This record gives sequence, C-alpha cells and structure tokens, in this order.
Amino acid sequence: MTPADSAAAAARAAIRRDSIAKDRDKLYNEALAKIAGRENQPAESVYKNIKIFQGTPAGRLLRIMGQGFDPALGVSCSHCHVVGEYDKEDKPTKQIARDMFAMVTAINTQYLSKIKNLRSPNPVVNCTTCHRGQTRPGAGGGGPPRPAAAPPG
Repeated sequence: MTPADSAAAAARAAIRRDSIAKDRDKLYNEALAKIAGRENQPAESVYKNIKIFQGTPAGRLLRIMGQGFDPALGVSCSHCHVVGEYDKEDKPTKQIARDMFAMVTAINTQYLSKIKNLRSPNPVVNCTTCHRGQTRPGAGGGGPPRPAAAPPG
C-alpha cells in the first residue's frame, strides 16, 4: 500500500466514523427526548426487554450504550437494535453484546484479581480493550507491529 493509498483509506475511515457518530448522536438525542422526566427511573421500568443493566437508571443506560458500547465497537445503535423497536431480538449482535458483557464481567470479577504482579491494584478490561473501535476484535490492529516478512529467496 502506497502512502497515498494509506492517506485515502484514513480519509474514508474518518468520514465513516463521522457519519456513525452523527447517526449515534441523532438516535441518542431522540431516545433521550422520549424518556424525558423518566431518566432516573430503573431502565426496566422505562424500556422493554432489559436483560442486563437492570436497576440502572434509564438515562445512564443510554449513556452506557451511546458513549460506551457504540464507540468501543465503532458502530451506532442500529448495529444491535432495530431502530424505533429497541426491544426486538431480530439482530444476533444484540445477544452477542450481552454475552460479551458477561465475558468482560467474568474477566473483571473472577480472573484479573488472581493474576499476580499486575501494576494496577484494581485492573479492569472493557469493550475497548480488545475492540478498539472495530466490530471484530483485532480487526483494526492496535497490537504490537508484526515483524516484516523475510524477502523471498
């Protein structure tokens, strides 16, 4: 890939991120307007089909989705939800997100505390730890550079 190709790819990615952010902000603001006055009520009393985050205030749930999950995966609400019918189970990504949240919870509560010599007294992982703004963990790189392949011959 030439430097010009890299620059063009970076420009396309920036446009995509901006478009996703605009869509996410629009949907977030619409959802916030719909629950006006009920932001502090438990999510399950405001929304249907809440499987995780029960007891979390409805407004906080929106922030968790819009400022946590969505940017961590580089997506907008429609990645997991049927827009306007958020309780539907039509998209497999919705259950995948629930299962991944359970995995992160298990890592944070059951495994990290057992690793000796970590520098943090309270280490945690979250979606961004692996996803780094990509729907597929590791798809966007982010790890250490790979060694160059040896030239043929």
